Amino acid sequence: MKTVKIFIIAFTGFSASAFSQVIMGDATGTATNKSSVLLEFANTNNKGIIVPYVRTLPASPTQGTILLDAVNATQARMRYYNGSSWIDMSGQNGNIASIMATQPSAAESVNEKVIIGATASSANGAVVLESANRAMVLPIVTDVNNIPSPSPGMMVYVNKTGAKRLAVYNGERWSFWAPQ
Repeated sequence: MKTVKIFIIAFTGFSASAFSQVIMGDATGTATNKSSVLLEFANTNNKGIIVPYVRTLPASPTQGTILLDAVNATQARMRYYNGSSWIDMSGQNGNIASIMATQPSAAESVNEKVIIGATASSANGAVVLESANRAMVLPIVTDVNNIPSPSPGMMVYVNKTGAKRLAVYNGERWSFWAPQ
């Protein structure tokens, strides 16, 4: 495990120093304008990214933090921090008590994180994307029903005619955010 962590840190350091893009899952990704993308995912149409599950909300979160709030595992909800408060992305509870029973309960070190896009960051998080002009492209699917076994905390972008939106999974149900 330590070798994998060293490899990830070395790869991330090299990636940040080269100001390159990281594509997970294949060599091409989905974005057409690569100059604005820091992190993107393969075009598999059936996978998503899973955010961290937390048993305690962070005391000093960084604006833009997204997580699965499992403080009460029978009322799990996806949340993001807008700089002053936690915003509910789910709109409904998910019961992930059985899943939380299999998750590690030891607290992590706040100083251990993977940073993509820079050599350092003051942001607290397990994975920090740090860039002034690049973004993350979420995994893209045409329908959440194409995902065989969604995991709690999963996020995807649904690229479906007439229904383009962000989808988050709280362990029981998908919730959708559409442009206003």
